[in-house]
Amino acid sequence: MRAPVKNLKAISLSLFPILFSLGIGLASAQAYPTKPIRFIVPFAPGGGTDVLARLLAPQLTESLGQPVVVDNRGGAGGVIGADIAAKAPADGYTIVLGSPGPLTINPNLQKLPYDPQRDFSPIVLATISPFTMVVHPSLPVGSVKEFIALAKAKPGSLNFGTSGNGSVNHFSAELFKSLAGVDLVHIPYKGSAPAALDLIAGRLHVVFENLPTILPHVRSGKLKMLAVGTKTRSALVPEYPTVAEAGVPGYESSTAFGVLAPSKTPAAIITRLNQESSKAVQRPDSRDKLSGLGLEPVGGTPHQYAAHLKEELAKYGRIVKATGIRID
Repeated sequence: MRAPVKNLKAISLSLFPILFSLGIGLASAQAYPTKPIRFIVPFAPGGGTDVLARLLAPQLTESLGQPVVVDNRGGAGGVIGADIAAKAPADGYTIVLGSPGPLTINPNLQKLPYDPQRDFSPIVLATISPFTMVVHPSLPVGSVKEFIALAKAKPGSLNFGTSGNGSVNHFSAELFKSLAGVDLVHIPYKGSAPAALDLIAGRLHVVFENLPTILPHVRSGKLKMLAVGTKTRSALVPEYPTVAEAGVPGYESSTAFGVLAPSKTPAAIITRLNQESSKAVQRPDSRDKLSGLGLEPVGGTPHQYAAHLKEELAKYGRIVKATGIRID
């Protein structure tokens, strides 16, 4: 009868290092954070991602009890900053604001120094911003169906501007062309602002652009919005139909901003960051500020954000295959 007791002691001793390490890990997660957190924004200061990060950072600082410091690392369409985040220690002290370019578009267009699915741990989908279909007021159309009819009556005579080959608005336009069966001429610009200005000046016929960029011009009467690109009508502009319900079934285009950490960041830390980030975007004062920027707060679980990224990565891959989009 003593042999089983000895075996039990042996088993207990063999398990001690594992249990000890688990205890240390749990204690570490409970104590987190104990020092400042770097919040990488993979774009230059002043853009939409930067504004969102600087709205979230002070709120996370307050709830986590440690400074959350925004670190702008722009370049290569967000790839440089994303790569820095992917290669940072997986200890919860580096997070990154994710957007379509470095996470779901560029992986379909070029070889990257990181794998967006393997090298990041999604934390939360923070906001969604609808893409919009906007025309010059002089264009004799008042709806998506009328635009399609005009484009089909005069194939190749209407043009659209984007912020460059491989940009989100380029993908948005190519998806529309493919689903609607229309021939539009692409004019790439070096940024969204020049394209919007040329649309206002009447040198372009249509753009597919992010709501925050275009809404002021629509409200001033300089541009005419036909529809939004989200799956359902936007709470920010509920009077406008979706492109899908306006005549192009299956169309969906939006910009999602989320928070991620390096892969293998402890699950307990991911959970803590998810809870605090979700609270931050859902606060009444945050919702008001985000709405003013044309951003809809989301929140949700890390799993939901991971599923969103997987779906978007596949969607952009299908568009690349169907249209042959290439980067500059």
